Amino acid sequence: MKNILVTGGAGYIGSHACKALKAAGYTPVTYDNLITGWQDAVKFGPFEQGDLLDRARLDEVFAKYQPAAVMHFAALSQVGESMKDPGAYWRNNVVGSLNLIEAAVDAGCLQFVFSSTCATYGDQDGVTLDETCVQQPINAYGASKRAIEDMLENFGQSHGLRSVIFRYFNVAGGDPEGEIGEFHQPETHLIPLMLDAIDGKRPALTIFGTDYDTPDGTCIRDYVHVCDLVDAHVKGVEWLQGGKDSTVFNLGTGDGFSVREVVAYSAEVTNKVVPIVEGERRPGDATKLVSGSSRAIRELGWTPKRSSLKLMITDAWRWHQSGHYEK
Repeated sequence: MKNILVTGGAGYIGSHACKALKAAGYTPVTYDNLITGWQDAVKFGPFEQGDLLDRARLDEVFAKYQPAAVMHFAALSQVGESMKDPGAYWRNNVVGSLNLIEAAVDAGCLQFVFSSTCATYGDQDGVTLDETCVQQPINAYGASKRAIEDMLENFGQSHGLRSVIFRYFNVAGGDPEGEIGEFHQPETHLIPLMLDAIDGKRPALTIFGTDYDTPDGTCIRDYVHVCDLVDAHVKGVEWLQGGKDSTVFNLGTGDGFSVREVVAYSAEVTNKVVPIVEGERRPGDATKLVSGSSRAIRELGWTPKRSSLKLMITDAWRWHQSGHYEK
């Protein structure tokens, strides 16, 4: 079986990708520094602890496993944090990714699947975002991801590195079999924060901003199930394995839900009241981000199967009730 190096494979999305890769006949090799990842989530292939800023360690791992492709998830990813400490995002995300790309190229691994973000588009209200939309990030997180996209294009021109870039939207849900799920410390994502509030693990869910130009005043986002998302990433590996050219795909459902709508769905799924408090807007938050994913459906053959909001919350709630990883 071909080895695929998965950076951030001990994290939420990365661990689901490793499970999907194993099911597709690959051997996922997790490379993670465990700062935000969980070793208990590494269940589907070898684990190598290391940091993207450690070039010598990367070289060791490439030499040991000789991966056919890289699937790159490892990154700092909190918008608010990136506004307060942009240097951390440029150092970890950009410099770390440069190390990874150079190590891959030097090892002769010229296939690269990159986890980018809709945050590269910035705040473009009233637009269903597709791959042709201008990229104008409004925070350091989105800017760092756009810079990595540029690096991949440059290394494609200079060294023949081929890449599939996925720009995706809010990821939710969990493994239907309950082996892995979403758990961050500290938690920053809407649905697990809301489930914590429902479960009494925090006093309430804070809604950041209620005066946006939306029907109910709260931000609107496009949600995609983590299993659908990683299915696209496996298809991205197969795209490159088939010799196809570098490309970019958006991943989303095309449907946007406000924070208040997500709260209402969560109350319905759990049959519990969601305690909420209203807070101020967070710097760097866009009003509305909704994806057009017709290219991925048409060219990649991607079909989101579990990305109804109700099912995403149901899967997340099942995981939430089952217990979490321990550091």
